[in-house]
Parts: sequence; structure tokens; C-alpha cells
Amino acid sequence: MNHVATLPLSRVQALHCAQCGTQYSPFELQAVSACCQQPLVADYDLHEPLSREAGINLADSSMWRYGALLPLLEEANKVTLGEGMTPMLNLPQLAARYSLHSLLLKDEGQNPTGSFKARGLSMAISKAKELGVTGCIIPTAGNAGVAMAAYCARGGLQATVVMPRHTPEAFKEECYWYGAQVELVDGLINDCAARVRQLNAGGELLDISTLKEPYRLEGKKTMGYEIAEQLNWQLPDVLLYPAGGGTGLIGIWKAFQEMKALGWLAPDVALPRMVAVQAENCCPLLETYLGRQPNCHNYQGRPTLANGLAVPRPLGEPLMLQVLRESLGTVVAISEEGMLEGMRELGRHEGQFVAPEGAAVWMAARKLLADGWLKADERILLLNTGSGQKYMSNVAGRAWA
Repeated sequence: MNHVATLPLSRVQALHCAQCGTQYSPFELQAVSACCQQPLVADYDLHEPLSREAGINLADSSMWRYGALLPLLEEANKVTLGEGMTPMLNLPQLAARYSLHSLLLKDEGQNPTGSFKARGLSMAISKAKELGVTGCIIPTAGNAGVAMAAYCARGGLQATVVMPRHTPEAFKEECYWYGAQVELVDGLINDCAARVRQLNAGGELLDISTLKEPYRLEGKKTMGYEIAEQLNWQLPDVLLYPAGGGTGLIGIWKAFQEMKALGWLAPDVALPRMVAVQAENCCPLLETYLGRQPNCHNYQGRPTLANGLAVPRPLGEPLMLQVLRESLGTVVAISEEGMLEGMRELGRHEGQFVAPEGAAVWMAARKLLADGWLKADERILLLNTGSGQKYMSNVAGRAWA
């Protein structure tokens, strides 16, 4: 009888409803909570001692090195393309230009499929496979659909991707090459989500929408573990992140809290202030944060160069607001021209061809420096979530102001 190898023993214990705390089994297929129709969040045993040396597989150069704190149980179900452990780069020329003490960029554009979405979809598709799923469906602004198509192909699952018609051609073409069924919809990602509900009315496919299953969040949180490990178990003072659906922001903060509970971070290591960066054309979180609306449920966004920020009604809004409150953070929105300026500056001074989302993060840092909220002597970390190469049809011919 063949023995199926296991990952480092997963400490996953339960899933809980993000709104009321009701617990659900992590060993059965789950979507949102039945009690509140809100995201489910994975809980781990953080009380039993686990040293960094025992909890990290140093021989694994992917995000799966943190397997004890991930929800997958069997090695045979892991669907991977080598995602994670992306570089963290100093930006010395921009730091000198703006008299900054420490300016770093973590480049998620170097993941498989060219974005941070690889982490979440590797985890979600792996867990889907483990739970017997044979096909998945997703509404997407671009990168998530590409990643799902790739990981479904890798894992032998059927993939259906629903994206806005105006999505850059690079995203559509890549999905086709991975063999996905692609449907184009007029509107933004919320319109795609409505189409997903129609197409999947019978529930034959697993809906991998942002926070409508528990495991994309667990893949995204590995960014937080990597940040601490790459900084020798220190953390930045301020972390700026482009927030559309919000799983990256929420996941990184979750990782920081887990590491604190495990003692992987020293007692004197303070958690960073978290900055959610949005597009002026689509900034529902900012409007709620400033009290201009009770929530995002009726928000109407417009298209933006940063396709990943065109999320007008994120299910994760309450969790994002919680991160901002707990971290004493804030929200900043950047204009379309501001994103282009940020892309030019990062390109010309640091050789970084970042996604518009990553450029927005840099411009948000500049804005907060000018406002005095961010200090020049603080350690600043920018998250670039994707490669600018995916956005050529959005930005071609605009390298010069």
C-alpha cells in the first residue's frame, strides 16, 4: 500500500465566521458562512510551541515552506508552480531623491503568472483538489483569472473565467492558452460576479471569488511571513498595499498576528501601520473609511488603469476596516495620471516596470510624506502586486508625460 506523504503537520483547527465567530470544519468544502453569509477565516493551533526552525522548511524556496501554518493536509494535493519568496528590493535612488531613511519594494510581479494572485490561487486550487472539486469558476479583473486558469491546468481541474470586456488582451490571451473557458461581460467585476451566479446556479463548479472560499486568504498571508523572514524577523514601520478585494492586506495582517502569537516576532517588534491604496476611479473603502457612506453595498466605480483596483463592492470591506483600525493605518486614493507618474518614476530611477497598482502604492507614499502622516526616517515597504508587462494595452505610448 502506497503511503501518501504529508506536508509538515498542518495546525489548522477550524474556520470561523468573520462576523459572528461561529465555527465550521476545515475538513469539508466551505464557501461563505451559513450564519451571516460572510467570509470564513482559518484558525490554527498557535498555543502549542512551534519554533521558527521547526515551522519553516528551509529546503523549500516557495510559499509552501510555511506548511505548518497553511491548511493543506496532503502533499499529493499540492498544486504549485513555485510561487512565493519574491524579492524584496532596496530603492536607493528614490530614497535619496526624497531624503528617505529606508524604502523597500516587495515585487510580487515575479510570481508565476506575473502577480501576487498566484499565491492565493495555488492554495485555493490545492485545497479544492484535496476536497474533491473538479472545476472552478471565478469573476476577475484580470490577474486572478489568469492565475486560476494556470493552477487549474496544473491540477487537472476545469476552469471558467468571467472578466470585463475591457480587460487588457494579455489577460484574456493567457487564460485561453491555459485552456480556460472565458466569458466577457460589460461592466466591472461586480457585474462579472452576477454572471458567475447565473452560470453556476446549479453549483457544479466551486466559486473561487475573493473571500467566498477560505483559502485564497491563506495563500496571500504568506507574503507577511516572507516579509518578516526577509527582514530578519523585523518589520517595517509602514506597509502600503493596493487594496481592491483586500485579501492581501487582510492576509498580511493575519500573518503578523499569527507570528506574534507564536513568538516568531520579538516582543519589542511593533506591527506596521497598514495603508490601503485605491484608485480615485474606484475607492469604496476610502468613502466608507471617511464616513461618506455606511458601506460599499451601493458604490458605483469606474474603470481604472489598475484593473485590480476596480472592485466597487468588496466583500472584505469590514475586514479591511478592521486591519486599518487595529494598525492605526489609513486609506489613500490615487488618480490615473498619478499612477502613470509613479510607473515612470519607478521605471526611470529604479528599473522597475511595475503594475499601475504598484505605482499607486508609491504615489500614496509620496502623498503621505507630503501630508506629514509618513515620516522620512521611517522604514517604508511598498508592495507591487504585478508585472507592468500585463498592462501594456492600458499604458502603451504613455511612458512620456
